[in-house]
Amino acid sequence: MMRRQQSISVTWMMLLALGVSGCATTQQPHDYSSYRAHMPRSVLVMPPINDSVEADASYVYLSTITRPLAEAGYYVFPVAVVDNFMKENGLPTPAEMNAVPLEKIGNIIGADTVLYIHIEDWGQKYRILASTTVVKARAKLVDVKTGATLWEGAAQAAEGSGDGGGGLLGMVVAAAIDQIVDSSTGRVHKLSSMANHSMILNSQNGLLLGPYNPDYAADARGR
Repeated sequence: MMRRQQSISVTWMMLLALGVSGCATTQQPHDYSSYRAHMPRSVLVMPPINDSVEADASYVYLSTITRPLAEAGYYVFPVAVVDNFMKENGLPTPAEMNAVPLEKIGNIIGADTVLYIHIEDWGQKYRILASTTVVKARAKLVDVKTGATLWEGAAQAAEGSGDGGGGLLGMVVAAAIDQIVDSSTGRVHKLSSMANHSMILNSQNGLLLGPYNPDYAADARGR
């Protein structure tokens, strides 16, 4: 058994797009009635609140969110422009930006909705025999005019790697090298992109397709 374990290459990936319940096995269909009643055309993404210990998580995550939102069919206010605008107006941190009243966002920026994000876990975990990179976040889409929550979702992605041979020492060395290399390969950026795509474009509990997606009308009728 030990020989077999040593010969197996330990490389795995989990990608789960979760609903509000946070559990894939008991996930309930999302209620889209309020969403349809306030169908948005545009989304302003707030820089995420970072509850992880990784200082750069918020802005790495932010760089991966625009594409799936645009693919879903929404106009996304440029995240870097919004971030700079708020900093220039006395809001230097994501926490302060997330506290801006919806009325001001509507009057000054003109967004239909705001996407609020909390990063719960992020980055690499080194556990002696293997290293694991994780991304875990939850999001909430809020209507600017009414303050109603139109949609909530969560996403989790993880990738780990270990030894392809060489026994215990090989596993330790491989994990240590993996930890060093990951900082330059952008594994966490890749996982963040995958998690966001699954969360937003999930056919069961993702966003409804927006008006700039060719399948918009069919999706609005189908859910």
